[in-house]
Amino acid sequence: LGAGSVSLAVSSSLNTFRAHRRYSTGLTIAELKCKLELVVGSPASCMDLELYSAEEQLLGHLDCDEALLGSYPVADGCRLHVIDRSGARLGEFEDVSQVEKYEMPDSDYEKRPESLRSFLRQRGWGRFDAEGGRRREAEQQQRQAQEAALAASLPLGSRCQVRVPGQPCKLATIMYVG
Repeated sequence: LGAGSVSLAVSSSLNTFRAHRRYSTGLTIAELKCKLELVVGSPASCMDLELYSAEEQLLGHLDCDEALLGSYPVADGCRLHVIDRSGARLGEFEDVSQVEKYEMPDSDYEKRPESLRSFLRQRGWGRFDAEGGRRREAEQQQRQAQEAALAASLPLGSRCQVRVPGQPCKLATIMYVG
């Protein structure tokens, strides 16, 4: 967009958040409203636009659809407030608890050939890799046995050296093994 563009904060009567967007000053107000549909969720035909300065002073209403955005006193940092006249309520598009969530029964998911579960099952990966699972379990048991043998070889009260990277070596006494 470059030199003929302006950075605006966009707010709406339908939600509480502000979006920051850059728009060309060569856009007509009608074209701007179409772009704002995607930002605020209100249909372009039901929008009234107000322009506020960076200091939150009302600069005017953008009410002529044929006029260019640049014909209004718009500058970087201004806020464009969209007032929705469609009858929607504040927060209506933010409350996802009102949207019914689709959950597929596990038995139906098992039957789908293009699912992640079937992909993993076909290749024998993840939880469907029984041999790999047994191998990993055996390796873990072996590591635990080695750690237990090492811990048993350290008697309480023995002197030792503790080395921490970036610090000098320190002498210590073993007080606990476990």
